Amino acid sequence: MARSDLLLNLVRSGAKGDQVTFRKAIEALVADERSKQHHVLADRLAAHLVQNGNGTSAPLSGGIKNSQFTDLFYHIEPRRRLHDIILPSSVELACKELAEEQHRSDLLRAHNLEPRNRVLLAGPPGNGKTSLAEVLATELAVPLLVVRYEAIIASYLGETAIRISRLFDQVRTRRCVLFFDEFDVVGKERGDIHETGEIKRVVSSLLLQVDALPSYVVVVTATNHPELLDRAVWRRFQLRMELPSPTPKMIEEWFRRFEERLGEKLGVSLTILSKQLKGANFAEIEQFGQDIQRRYVLSLPQTNMPQIVKERLNQWDHRYSIASDKREKSNA
Repeated sequence: MARSDLLLNLVRSGAKGDQVTFRKAIEALVADERSKQHHVLADRLAAHLVQNGNGTSAPLSGGIKNSQFTDLFYHIEPRRRLHDIILPSSVELACKELAEEQHRSDLLRAHNLEPRNRVLLAGPPGNGKTSLAEVLATELAVPLLVVRYEAIIASYLGETAIRISRLFDQVRTRRCVLFFDEFDVVGKERGDIHETGEIKRVVSSLLLQVDALPSYVVVVTATNHPELLDRAVWRRFQLRMELPSPTPKMIEEWFRRFEERLGEKLGVSLTILSKQLKGANFAEIEQFGQDIQRRYVLSLPQTNMPQIVKERLNQWDHRYSIASDKREKSNA
C-alpha cells in the first residue's frame, strides 16, 4: 500500500475511533518501514500496538530480538529463482501472476482489490514444494519464514493455539513469505473421530488467523497428504497447486539447465539420461547432479565428463537394486 494511503487510513480510522482499522493501518505502516530496513522506527511503531492499561508500552511481541517469538520460525534468505526449478506450465503461470499482483498491489487497491496471498501446495515428497516457497520469496524480494512445529506444538491444553496466535502476531507487521511445511500437522480434518478436541481448537484458531492476515504476508502451505486437510482449510487458499513427480521431459529440461549452470556438456544424450532416471523425484535428481559436479571439479583439468556420468548412473542403479532387494526380503 502506498505510504500516502497508509497515513490517510491511519488518520481516518483514528478520527472515527475505528480501533480495528486503526490497528491494521499501523501494522501495514510497520511492515512498510521494515521493508525499507527502518527497523528502529518499525519496532517503536509496533510497540504502540501492545499498550498496557496505564499507557506505557508492554514488551514488544513483534520485535525481532524477542527469542520467545522468533523461536517459532526459521528466518531464511531466499536464493532460488523461478528459472532454477522445473514446474508444470500452469503452476509457473500462477506463480508469475501472484508475483505481479504483489508487486502492483497499489494499482489493485485503487480498484478496491487485494492481491492474492494464500497458497496451498500438494504433491509427493521431494518434488519442489519447499523450493517453490523459496522461489516465491525471492521473486517478491522478501524473507522466507519457515514455521517450526517443535516450537508451535505444545503438550498443555490450549497452549498450541496461543503459540499460533503469537506466531501470526509476529509476522503480521512484516512483508514476508510464511511457510508451513507438512501443513496437515496443524490443518487436520476436524471431523476425524481419532483426533481430540485440542486439534479442533488448533485448526479453528489457525483458520481465523489466516483470514485476518494482511495481503502483504504471503502464506504458503505444503502437504504430502492433502486428503488429511480439513475441508474448511481448502477454501481459505486462493491458489491450490499440485507439484507432481517429474516426467522424462521435465528431467531432460532440468539437465539442460544444469549444463548451462555448469558451463559444460555432459557428453551423453539428455533424452536417454532422463529415461534412465525415470521414477526419481526432483530432490534425487538434484543430488545426482551435485554428484556429477563434485566429480567434475575434483577431476579438473583432465575431465572425462561422459565417464563421470556413466559412473554416477552405475551407482544410481546399484542404489536402487539394494532398495529393491530389501523390499523383496521384507515382503517374503
